[in-house]
Amino acid sequence: EIKVWGVVVPTVVYILTAFTDMLDGKIARKYSLVTDFGKFIDPLADKFMVIGAMFCILFTNKDNLVMFTILFFALLIVVFREMAVTSIRLVAVSGKERVVIAANNLGKMKTVMQIIAICAAILEPVIIRVIGIFLGEGSIAEQLIKYPPLTIITMAIMTYLTIHSGINYIAGAWKYLDPEK
Repeated sequence: EIKVWGVVVPTVVYILTAFTDMLDGKIARKYSLVTDFGKFIDPLADKFMVIGAMFCILFTNKDNLVMFTILFFALLIVVFREMAVTSIRLVAVSGKERVVIAANNLGKMKTVMQIIAICAAILEPVIIRVIGIFLGEGSIAEQLIKYPPLTIITMAIMTYLTIHSGINYIAGAWKYLDPEK
């Protein structure tokens, strides 16, 4: 049994956190408050926020093998991509030139899609259950709860953008990596 407020309140907090993160970046750029520390720590905070939420969603779907599998592989791809990108950032910043590689627009789109997919995965089951109450037993809501379409679609888009932005980032940062060191 899902308690609506137990889902809605954390989701609103998550959305507000994501919004304030975006606002912080806009304010920093507008008033020239961008720092190398901010360029490094802000994407790292985003990673913790996304990965932590995805672990929670994965755990809540442990009894649904199909959704668990979809979410597990999406989480795995996110974790590996973020580890690769963060590792490259660390190598680039520790090199002779101390290059700090800021997030690009594709990476920002990926982060926004991750937030959308996470919100869909949290809220969709509640919405489907509420619809199911009105439609009654034996309704399509019982199938939708097993295979929530919005969650599956947004997770697929999120996974694609995660892979695409990771490849793009690695290709762009490759020139800062010296394999001889």
